[in-house]
Amino acid sequence: MARDTLDATPITSRDELIAWIEQGNKPESSFRIGTEHEKIPFTLARHEPVPYEGPKGIRKLLEGMRLLLGWEPIMEGEHIIGLADVTGGGAISLEPGGQFELSGAPVSTIHETCAELNAHLAQVREVAEPLGIGFLGIGMSPKWSRSETPVMPKGRYKIMANYMPKVGKFGLDMMFRTCTVQVNLDFSSEADMVKKMRVGLALQPVATALFANSPFTEGKPNGFLSFRSEIWRDTDNARSGMLPFAFEDGFGFEAYVDYALDVPMYFVKRGDTYIDVAGTSFRDLLAGRHPVLPGEVATLSDWVNHLSTIFPEVRLKRFLEMRGADAGPWAKLCALPAFWVGLLYDRDSLDAAFDLVKDWTAEDRQRLRDDVPRLALHSEIRGHKLKEVARQALALSSAGLARRGFLDRQGRDETRFLAPLEETVFSGRAPAEILLDHFQGDWDGSVEPAFTTLAY
Repeated sequence: MARDTLDATPITSRDELIAWIEQGNKPESSFRIGTEHEKIPFTLARHEPVPYEGPKGIRKLLEGMRLLLGWEPIMEGEHIIGLADVTGGGAISLEPGGQFELSGAPVSTIHETCAELNAHLAQVREVAEPLGIGFLGIGMSPKWSRSETPVMPKGRYKIMANYMPKVGKFGLDMMFRTCTVQVNLDFSSEADMVKKMRVGLALQPVATALFANSPFTEGKPNGFLSFRSEIWRDTDNARSGMLPFAFEDGFGFEAYVDYALDVPMYFVKRGDTYIDVAGTSFRDLLAGRHPVLPGEVATLSDWVNHLSTIFPEVRLKRFLEMRGADAGPWAKLCALPAFWVGLLYDRDSLDAAFDLVKDWTAEDRQRLRDDVPRLALHSEIRGHKLKEVARQALALSSAGLARRGFLDRQGRDETRFLAPLEETVFSGRAPAEILLDHFQGDWDGSVEPAFTTLAY
C-alpha cells in the first residue's frame, strides 16, 4: 500500500463499515485495472542489498525519481518513503526490505497497464543505473539472509516486525524477502463481487502455479517452486488464506466486514504517529472501549488502514485484489492482469470459470493451496492435473479478452499478453523449474547469474 490514509471521519457502527465497501460498486463501463508489482534492488557491482541511506541508497533513488517524474513525495518524518502521482493516481512505495513497488494508476486496458509498466521500468533504470542499482524480477530474494536485508524507516513495518514472530514462522521472510505482482479489479454489485471473489479464490492456486518463481533461499534451492506462496501458509493464519466462508450461502459485504472485524489490528495512526495496538480488536475501537485508546472513536482511516493489513489470497476493499502470484520478468508482469481481466471482466468467461470451480469443496481448495507451492502445475484437484485446469482457465481468459475487443495501435487485442502463460501451460513447467534447470546446469550451482538473467 502506497500511503496510509488520514481521513479522520468518525465511524461508530458496523453498518458504516459495510456501506464504505459497498460504495465500491460501479457500472461496468467504469471498471478499471490497477497493476502492482514489487522488485528487489541490488548493487550492480557485487549483487548486494541496497541500504536506505548513503550516496547510492534507496533514499537517493526515490529523490531521483521525484526529480524525474515530478511526483509528490510521501514522507514519514524526515524520510522520503514513496511518491504519489496526484493527477494520474499511481504511486511508488517501499516494502519492508526495500522492495520497490509500483502501484499503477487505474486504467481501462491491458495495453495501458503494460505501457505504464514499461515506462516505469525505463524511468527507474534511468535513475538507478548511475547509482549502481539494478532490480530483480523474482518472487523471493535468492541470495541474502534476513539479517543482511536492509530495513526501511516506516513505522507500520516496525510494529508488524515485532508482532509477526508471535503468530507464524515466516512473517519476517514475507515482509523482508518476498515480491509479488497483483491486479486490482472492480465489481458492479454485491452479487458480482461474490462471484468474482469465489472464482478468484478457487483459481488463485492456478495463478500461483503459472507464476511460481521463488525456488532459491540464501543461494540454494529451497525445495519449493513458489516459496513465496509457502511463506504465506505460516505467516499469520488469522489474516491470510483461502477464506472458506466466502463460499457459504449468504456471503457478501456484511460477512467480509465481520471477518475483518475479527482480524487482530496492527496499528492506528494519529497524525504522523503509528500507535502499536498489535493483536487488539477493531470491534473494541468501534465501540469506544479500546484498551490502548480508551474513549477514542474509530475513524475512516483506521478502517481503511486495517483492511490493508489483511492478507487473504483475494482481498476485498472497494475493489478486489488478486494476491497469489510471484513477481517475475516484464512479460509476466503484463500477463498477470491479462489473465484475471479475461476471466473476471467478461460475463461469459466469469460464468464459465464459476462453473469450472463450483463443485470444489473447501477441502479440495485448501489441499490445492497447500500443494501448489511445492508442485505448481503438477498438483492435482479432484483427479485432474492442475495443468489441465490451468489450460481451461487460460482458454476462458483468452476468449474473454478477445470479446473485450480492446485493440492497440497495431490492431492487436489483449490476448497477446497471455503468450508467456500459454508457453508455461504447454510445457507444464513453472518458471521456477526453468531456473532450477539453469542452477543445476549452466549456472553451475550458483544464483549469481540470476542477477543478470532476471534483472529488469
